[in-house]
Amino acid sequence: MKPTMNQVRTKRAFTIVELLTVMSIIVILIGLLVPALNKVKRFATDVRQKAQLHSMDAAIELFSNEFGGYPDSSALDPQGLPYCGAMKLCEALMGQDLLGFHSNSIFRADGRDASNAVVYPPDIDNLTPALRAQNLGARKGPYLQAENANAWRMRDIYGGNLGSFLGSSFVLCDVYQRLMQSGEKTGMPILYYKADTANTFHDPNLAGSMTARDSMGNIYNYLDNNALVGLGKPWQGTGTSATPHRLADSLRFYRNTQSDKITTTQRPFRADEYILISAGWDNEYGTADDICNYEWKFRE
Repeated sequence: MKPTMNQVRTKRAFTIVELLTVMSIIVILIGLLVPALNKVKRFATDVRQKAQLHSMDAAIELFSNEFGGYPDSSALDPQGLPYCGAMKLCEALMGQDLLGFHSNSIFRADGRDASNAVVYPPDIDNLTPALRAQNLGARKGPYLQAENANAWRMRDIYGGNLGSFLGSSFVLCDVYQRLMQSGEKTGMPILYYKADTANTFHDPNLAGSMTARDSMGNIYNYLDNNALVGLGKPWQGTGTSATPHRLADSLRFYRNTQSDKITTTQRPFRADEYILISAGWDNEYGTADDICNYEWKFRE
């Protein structure tokens, strides 16, 4: 008989070289995969942004059908107080309190009508039942669902760096959320510019003589939202050190909103309607990734 021997099995472990090789391969694969995933995420977010602008287009048309024209977008309200295009757009589609646009509103920053009566009472639930019903009965809309409108107060975005704007004013923000210095995670306000169909120019050389009230013959007035754009990037900090957005430059605004279909004269996109501009993935207005309700042609 053959002698019986105890056979001891030993488990073979990975060597340090093998572990390092596997880890290196994993790191390389992750390095290849992450940019691809970021591109997919960015593409999906861009699609969401375009869908939001389409919804806003439909809502603006509903407002226009109801009131016989598009909302005003001028930089000031009738009393000369700062109340820019982005804020007027939100009021038109949602109302200043997101309960609908009051038919007596004249787009005053303080929520009053031509007779100085409050049309957007801050304590509407404290009104008598008759007055509450009367106020809500005079509303139209909201033309967007409040839960999906992405409406934020200015103070939630810009914190204390509000310039002359009221912190309580609502704006409609895009879908590219970022943590702001205010502590809130929001997108940037969607800029709104209404075309003045009585005008025929799209000339940046006129910008030097333009005012918030007078576009000097230009179809679009870049000043409609320029004070908001000039507040800078709210994730950077507050005060005068905040870097303004590139779209604050009038030349950049007119070059990037100019149609390339008409070559005989300078003509903007949507010359008889309005323009909507989202700051895009980088949250900065006036860069190549901006998303608009027309074919954005970035020109440096």
